Amino acid sequence: MFRPQVLSSIATYDRSTFRADLLAGITVAMVALPLSLAIAIASGASPAQGLVTAVVAGFLISALGGSHVQIGGPTGAFIVVVAGVIAKHGYDGLVLATLMAGVILLIAGRLKAGALIAHIPEAVINGFTIGIALIIGFSQLKDLMGLTPEHDAADLIHKIPALWAARDTLNPWALAIGLGTMVLIVAFRRAAPRLPGLIVAVAIGSGVVVLAGLPVETIADRFGALPSSLPTPQLPHVTLERLQELLPSALVIAFLAGVESLLSAIVADRMTDHHHKPNAELVAQGAANVASALFMGLPATGAIARTATNIRAGGQTPVAGMIHALVIWGMMAVAAPLAGAMALPAMSALLILTAWNMSEPHKWRGYMAERPSDRVLLILTLVLTVLVDLTVAIGTGVALGLALRLRRRGADPQHWDPREH
Repeated sequence: MFRPQVLSSIATYDRSTFRADLLAGITVAMVALPLSLAIAIASGASPAQGLVTAVVAGFLISALGGSHVQIGGPTGAFIVVVAGVIAKHGYDGLVLATLMAGVILLIAGRLKAGALIAHIPEAVINGFTIGIALIIGFSQLKDLMGLTPEHDAADLIHKIPALWAARDTLNPWALAIGLGTMVLIVAFRRAAPRLPGLIVAVAIGSGVVVLAGLPVETIADRFGALPSSLPTPQLPHVTLERLQELLPSALVIAFLAGVESLLSAIVADRMTDHHHKPNAELVAQGAANVASALFMGLPATGAIARTATNIRAGGQTPVAGMIHALVIWGMMAVAAPLAGAMALPAMSALLILTAWNMSEPHKWRGYMAERPSDRVLLILTLVLTVLVDLTVAIGTGVALGLALRLRRRGADPQHWDPREH
């Protein structure tokens, strides 16, 4: 039941399969590198912690997971909760919450809780995903436009007035680089969807900044040089009081990691005609988050967009995901100065498009055609996510959704669809 998929795949492994996995792993690494940096920055962490997460958690999710082609790492869905935990409890608090979430996922996997995803209302998933996308999009406007507000508010209600008050500090060069990067990303996706257009677009935008000497902030300007190796693992400070204080955040992280990873595995199954092992997947997520915390990384889960990229690039087995993590590790060692030269407006452009894809605008009309109770549930979860708190939104949405589902026992099973993130 908990046997990692890689052990089954290795039994029939051959040279041609390795060649396919190698090319797919390299391709996914080119996509994952800028995303990992951007997600870490948007979360209020350092870009180095995004790389550490992609390497450590990404390797373990593939090595121990129950999916053939799952790719793991930091994802956009975690930005809001990670930023909130760091703001309230500091980075050491986030590390402990991630460690606790990993233990919770390990227990959930051992208790065979993987099948419970079918009971989470889809309207709740859609509502908090759109809410998270809104928060991410607005959070990136500051760096996209080079604004320097006096107070960088954390919540959306206060952030918008703060950005408007800082409109006179707009940097036209930063805005031009950000918009140009957006155009390039969209163009590459349409013209060459199999190629790692994300890193090419960000590299072009950042190259213009460096070569033209534009007054645009880069990763190295704000955070200093990126590390060329992984840090030494260490335990966070643990007390009973801290465990109690961080338990709600750990539960949210575990919930998001479990749901996102299983959704990603389901999408991968549909794209490849394979069948994943849900409980093994939860165990892998738990181990990956424990390890990421020990290396001072971020929460991690299965990434649907990167998993889909792996499939399109020809990935056959979990070895492709393991290779993707090792390639990022190698890039840390040899190309850290180049990664540090990435322009922040280009990274913000990448995340704004990621948030747009997360929200799946092509499905909004369909959401509004659902039964009234589902529409109310989606909108309520969205509003609570944006205006109150992600924990409150998830708790309220799931409780109300399950109550509605019990009321209509004849409801059809949920059907999950992929979303970019």
